[in-house]
Amino acid sequence: MQQHLVDFIFYLKVEKGLSKNTLEAYQSDIESFLSFKKDKNITNDLVYSYLKKLHQANLASSTIARYLISIKVFLNYLRKENIFQESIFIDTPKVWQLIPEVLTYDEITELFKAPNTTTLIGARDLAILELIYSSGLRVSEVCQILYKDLQKNILKVKGKGSKERIVLVGKKAESAIQNYLSRFRKGIKEKDYLFVAKKGRPMDRVAIWHRIKFYAKQAKIMKNISPHTLRHSFATHLLENGADLRVIQELLGHASVATTDRYTHISQNTMQQSFDKFHPRP
Repeated sequence: MQQHLVDFIFYLKVEKGLSKNTLEAYQSDIESFLSFKKDKNITNDLVYSYLKKLHQANLASSTIARYLISIKVFLNYLRKENIFQESIFIDTPKVWQLIPEVLTYDEITELFKAPNTTTLIGARDLAILELIYSSGLRVSEVCQILYKDLQKNILKVKGKGSKERIVLVGKKAESAIQNYLSRFRKGIKEKDYLFVAKKGRPMDRVAIWHRIKFYAKQAKIMKNISPHTLRHSFATHLLENGADLRVIQELLGHASVATTDRYTHISQNTMQQSFDKFHPRP
């Protein structure tokens, strides 16, 4: 299995063009799993036991999620190369008690079909859903967006600690926002909030949480989801599709490049290329 890991890392480097840091992360994660696996067959129970061990070691849920993604990508590679034929259904309810919920691509599609975009509320809500998933925004950031902060596919948001950052907006999110504005917010001014409730007050976190719960029920999604589920799904889907970890960190605003040397600076052009290439709904 060790040789398959070597071949896998080479594949990621040559075919996917991933950075050294990302390759090292994949290798470290999978080596840890293989060390736990030993001579045992890879099964659902084995993967769950491994994740449970990580959970018992008090690792952060985001770290456990990263390990799971690495395992899934590795097993997909082995199936593609006809090395491993077993069907491993890792997304079990037991596993998602250990790490944050992630929506599948089909669940994202069904969720976004739920709002009635011929109404003001439905058009607004779809724009919010698309934007959170498109750009990986925190719900608190969505609530603070002013009309002047949005320039086509570029959005300026104020994150934790009132730090401003620039995020990219996908085409589907941009289209949903334009539909909302052109049909229901024609008189909007630069300093107006982008998303407002019935009486013109800005949307708050609780209201958005309730709207997402409402649409999840309509879409018959049984997972316990929240606005953060869309943000986490955004990052997970980018990573599963091969995006660079550094780019994802930059897009999520997890760290300020100006104050930390943990991450390498990513230019806006590089972020745009990675966003277009790896996002499921660009």
